[in-house]
Amino acid sequence: MDLSNENTEELLISSSDIKKKKREISIRIQKVKKSHIKLRLVFFASLAVLLIVMTVFAAQICPHDPYKQDLSVALNAPSASHLMGTDTYGRDMLSRVIIGARASILSTFALVAIITVFGTAVGVLCGYIGGKFDGIVMRISDFFLAFPGLVFALAVAALLGGGIWNAVIALAVISWPKYSRVARSQTLSIRNSEFINASIMAGDNALQIIVRHILPNILGPILVTSVLDIGTMMMELAGLSFLGLGAQPPVAEWGSMMSTGRSMLQTYPWIVLSPGFAIFISVVVFNLLGDTVRDYLDPRRQSKTI
Repeated sequence: MDLSNENTEELLISSSDIKKKKREISIRIQKVKKSHIKLRLVFFASLAVLLIVMTVFAAQICPHDPYKQDLSVALNAPSASHLMGTDTYGRDMLSRVIIGARASILSTFALVAIITVFGTAVGVLCGYIGGKFDGIVMRISDFFLAFPGLVFALAVAALLGGGIWNAVIALAVISWPKYSRVARSQTLSIRNSEFINASIMAGDNALQIIVRHILPNILGPILVTSVLDIGTMMMELAGLSFLGLGAQPPVAEWGSMMSTGRSMLQTYPWIVLSPGFAIFISVVVFNLLGDTVRDYLDPRRQSKTI
């Protein structure tokens, strides 16, 4: 009997040790994953900041005047003096790509900021107020979502006329419903929470409740959506400019530059590939940054780590 009891105790101890070791290994793995995600976040955030700095100081970084014409060097291939070659007017392509970041990246940031603020405000109000207001606004958003986004933006941009800011307005008109849906669903999930009811009992009005309690608790999904949208909005703005409904020549904008050189793709490919490469790099950086922000703010991953 004593031997059997001792064997049973040893088995229990060994099984508990195994569970403990498994738990420790799981915690270590989660810590490694968390540190890896942090490193990715720092890396891609640094690349995004580098692009923003280049955009802000574009005029100082350009090796040549991006608008100066010199027909004696027109359509020169990439060389030591012109790293990305020159266009049909002899303008340095590298300088035009760098200065074009102002129109492309800054207009994209402005567009994302507009649809994020407007869409979030509408969604929070719908989720908090509810009733007929919620029903009417959601039917309006359904109307915008029923059409293919870029096709509807083309129609709006055609009505407004050419210009980068008209393109921003056109895309803003059809892009805000996504944010209103996200903000509304998040607001509905916490509207009847205890801390909201306590705030109401304390005498806070609707604006105070929204600003102090609702917005801080829904910023995570909104932030992830907006960062992930930067690349998409950049390509759509470039698409409108490529079709002649965005930035107009001689303004240096990546989509417009690709449109100008599209007929010379086979003979002088650097005229199209230079701005295309800039769009590709920018979209990849912001998409990867958005994916990393989403992983970092994922509550399921954080709960596992804790």
